[in-house]
This record gives sequence, structure tokens and C-alpha cells, in this order.
Amino acid sequence: MAEQEYELFAIRYATRDARRSEHFIGGDPHDGPMPMDYFVWVARGGGRTFIIDTGFNAETAKKRKRTFLRCPVETLGALGIDANAVEDVILTHLHYDHVGNFDRFPVARFHLQERELAYATGRYMRYQRLAHSFEVEDICGVVRLNYARRVMFYHGDAELASGLSIHAATGHSAGLQFVRVNTRRGLVVLASDVSHFYENMASERPFTTALHIGEMLEGFDKLRALAPDESHIVPGHDPLVMKLYPTPSPQLEGIAVRLDVPPSGTAPVRADYFPGH
Repeated sequence: MAEQEYELFAIRYATRDARRSEHFIGGDPHDGPMPMDYFVWVARGGGRTFIIDTGFNAETAKKRKRTFLRCPVETLGALGIDANAVEDVILTHLHYDHVGNFDRFPVARFHLQERELAYATGRYMRYQRLAHSFEVEDICGVVRLNYARRVMFYHGDAELASGLSIHAATGHSAGLQFVRVNTRRGLVVLASDVSHFYENMASERPFTTALHIGEMLEGFDKLRALAPDESHIVPGHDPLVMKLYPTPSPQLEGIAVRLDVPPSGTAPVRADYFPGH
């Protein structure tokens, strides 16, 4: 039986001004502006809708000095999705920009690597260098969801539905996972924070928020191993995503793009990543 195909979307809900030196461990010899975008993703097909990450809200944006463009949950409505009816939310990890708004999905079950919750409630949270990426109330909320039997825990890779799977790739956070989705253009790998920008992976220089640098480098390898080629990998925070992919409708220009169609150009990639392609 053929695998289910999904429509796949990215919704841009926030941004921030930043510099290149903030995005690469060890800095960057050519420092200059390098903005960061914030996304949530939607996979829809076979009568099921998967929301991938839930973003943050206006209050958190103000606290962390991010430019909040729109509520990602409310924006789902433009794609015909009612958050009140969503049954499946995949949390790639529990950093503030990926798990905020969890409470806006009242009937959903949440798919999470068990190691991530252990990390976010464990001994390393006494260190601000690691704890700053989390919001305490978000983590407490996920604990409450677990007590309500609404968290599905995983230990590594798993298929959640025909044509849709999760894959553990730790390093940036202890329980980080990415998502692979079958679409009309083939398999698309949503990297989330395994690679924030195309350039992190292309230059093999991980992002500055790191628990284990070696595992972050291995994460790049895993992305490449599970993608047909580089054009099927979508990084988690790169503004280039909004330029390379088309909008679903004129009303969503600058707000959302389709990822189930080929990109209109190429992004940075190392030639030997995909030998034979």
C-alpha cells in the first residue's frame, strides 16, 4: 500500500534581528546581520492534521524581545484548521519557541521524546546557560498534560502515521526530534532545530545553544541520510524558507508557504553531502 501523502505548510509568526556571530559556535569571521524567523508547521492528509510545534505568544515575545508578527494558533484558521479540534501535536523539543501555546489545543495529544521532559526537569536546569531556553510554566504545563494522559512518549525514531515519522537527533536539546513527511514531491525533512539555518548544516557549524556539540554534528548527518537530497530539508529558523517556497494563497503572502512543492531556488549546501545527486 502506498504511503499517505500530506500537504505541508510553514507558518511564520515571529522574527528577530540578530547577527551571524550569534548563530555559529565560535562566532563568524564575517559578522553581519542575520535575522532569525520563527515557524510552526502543519502536515495535513488522510483525514488527519498534525501541528508541529506551537510557537510562543505575545507575552513571551515581549519578555524575550522578539518581534511578534501574529498568533500562530489563530493563523491556523487561515488554513481551515480549528485548534480546538486538533488531535495531534508534535513537539520537536521544549524550548520556549516550540512549546508555548500548548494550552490552545484542548483535545490534542502531544508527541514528545521522553528524554526531553527528563532534561527540562532535571539537574541541568540549575544552570542558566541551559535553562534560559525554557519557560518554567511551559514545562509545568507539559507535566500536567502528562498527568492528564495526553503526552505520548517516544524513545528514538517512530512512525506516527503512514507517511509521517519522527526521528531523534539530540545535541541542541537532550530530546530534540525532527519530522519526516511524505508529500506530493516526495519525502520532506522538517529539521526544526537540528539545523536552525541552511548554513549551519552546510558549513558543519552548529548553532550556539548546545548541550552536546558532537551530537549536533551527527544530527546533520541524520538529516542528510533521511532526505532524498538537500532541497528536501527545511531548517527551523531560516528566513530563506519564506523566499524559496510559494505561498498557499495571496492572502497568506509573507505569512505561510507550502513545503510540499519544490523550492524556487537553492540554499547553501556542501557538494559532498549527497554524492551521486
